Amino acid sequence: MRIAQVAPLFESVPPHRYGGTERVVSYLTEELVHRGHDVTLFASGDSRTSAELVPVVERAMRLDASSYELCSTAAVLQLELVRARAHEFDVIHCHVDYLAFPFTRTLRTPSLHTLHGRLDLPHLVPLYRHFTDVPLVSISDAQRRPLDGLGVRWAGTVYHGQPLTRYPFSAEAEDGYLAFLGRCSPEKQPELAIEIAKRAGIPLKIAAKVDHKDREYFDRVVAPLLDDPLIEFIGEIGDDEKAAFLGGARALLFPIDWPEPFGLVTIEAMACGTPVVARPCGAVPEVLVDGRTGFLGDSLMDLVDAVKRIHEIDRAECRRHVETRFSVAHMTDGYEAVYRRQRVLRQAA
Repeated sequence: MRIAQVAPLFESVPPHRYGGTERVVSYLTEELVHRGHDVTLFASGDSRTSAELVPVVERAMRLDASSYELCSTAAVLQLELVRARAHEFDVIHCHVDYLAFPFTRTLRTPSLHTLHGRLDLPHLVPLYRHFTDVPLVSISDAQRRPLDGLGVRWAGTVYHGQPLTRYPFSAEAEDGYLAFLGRCSPEKQPELAIEIAKRAGIPLKIAAKVDHKDREYFDRVVAPLLDDPLIEFIGEIGDDEKAAFLGGARALLFPIDWPEPFGLVTIEAMACGTPVVARPCGAVPEVLVDGRTGFLGDSLMDLVDAVKRIHEIDRAECRRHVETRFSVAHMTDGYEAVYRRQRVLRQAA
């Protein structure tokens, strides 16, 4: 198939450091090329891909301080570049959420949209109630629930996949610390991770970025908690450091307080053999098997007790779980099936 992948422009594909959506787009794009598809990637110019790259902007907008005011114009330009070449593709796969909804309505080429973010925000209701003809792909069944009853056209649920060669298995947690990896933001609750580690008496390493919008929260809530011998704040890390960071941990702490659409870091950890201790929010119970690849807990003490029992989890089972359900091959199989269904539906229309 001739496939267009339309990626967000905020991060490169793959991202240099943090960036879940762009990382998944990269995994999918490279596997599609490997399978013999003719893939065109519309992304930032500093992206790295074996597909044909159409550079919409010179570099990822996150890396260019002057680019924030250009986000809307760049997005419009990107969609126009896709529209101009739409006749060249058998399917157009968008990863920019609702920005492309009106645009793909005008195309004869089958199109679909993977939603990568939360869908429980009230202002989204009229939007999705209106665009009921747009084929959508969810990244978990839990992600869909806020839109129940709106007549949304779901083309499928496709879980994220993980390239296992990038995350080698670690049979033992060599350093024995707890890990927190992600954003320092209220919904990710790093302050709760810190409290869990302190009560369990186990060192915690925090590898996290602080976005501009979360700076006040970080300074007010998180920073005062870092002055403790058990707590080490590393900051944002890149792909070349992530596997060692996760593989050396006794457990990944994922004490979120929001309807997580998927939680890519959880399968990254489990691929390394590292179990996950998490709150059962959003998609977490779909991704983590309680008692087999980690533990779920609602309260602080539930999570502390889970950390103390983490030795009960077989690290090899964590790896097998990802190999079975969350490989890049499995993800790509899912998307290929969706592509085929959309082509059949368009031809029958």
